[in-house]
Amino acid sequence: MTKDTGAQGRKPSMLDNFRPLLIDVAVPLGSYYLFKDAFGMSTFAALAWSSVVPAVRTVWSLVRERTTNRLAGLILVVNVVSLLLSFVSGDPRLMLAKDSGISSTVAVGILVSVWLGKPMMTAGMKPFLIQGDAAKEAAWERLTSGAAADSAAFRRKENAFSIVWGVVLFAECVARFVGAYTIPVDTMVWLGTVFVIGAMVIGFVVGGGLAVEPMKRMLKAEVEAGREEKPAMAVAA
Repeated sequence: MTKDTGAQGRKPSMLDNFRPLLIDVAVPLGSYYLFKDAFGMSTFAALAWSSVVPAVRTVWSLVRERTTNRLAGLILVVNVVSLLLSFVSGDPRLMLAKDSGISSTVAVGILVSVWLGKPMMTAGMKPFLIQGDAAKEAAWERLTSGAAADSAAFRRKENAFSIVWGVVLFAECVARFVGAYTIPVDTMVWLGTVFVIGAMVIGFVVGGGLAVEPMKRMLKAEVEAGREEKPAMAVAA
């Protein structure tokens, strides 16, 4: 079983989960223009070499940190497979379209995790809500285990957060794929980044309003309920 080698007991934060995606947006974009404009490479060559950078970075991260970040693993697989296919075809537009594969793979993974009852996005959301508070941690466990009055509503919101991200990332995938074959390559290189940033903003805003804020309120109420229950149990004893 693979173990995290970070701080002991530290859960992956929302930033930890999305750092690979953020890096794999900025690095390919900057290196593409560097290879194409500064070194005079062809569009295909610049796209190919800019795709190597995030693939190598992801491999190094997995080997060095031995983390269990599922997004990094998904990104690695998509990068390697799509890079090989692109080299075979020699099509710059396929090089751009392959970026949508990252979003689609992550989106499908997130939606399947909800269907399996283990929403993937919880790993990033829980530390944000718990904030290292033992009382909140205990309240979270009661809410997710079914032992609290609001357990069913809490689990629905937990699933809703992952569903929002799954749907948003899938929509971003479709937009990038269509753009790769309908918009000029040089334009799509930077516009693809706009799509990614826009999708993440929508995910945080909609997911926050629909799920995170209600869960925060339910968590606070459960913490208060737990504090009131302890004196009552002490009196009964």
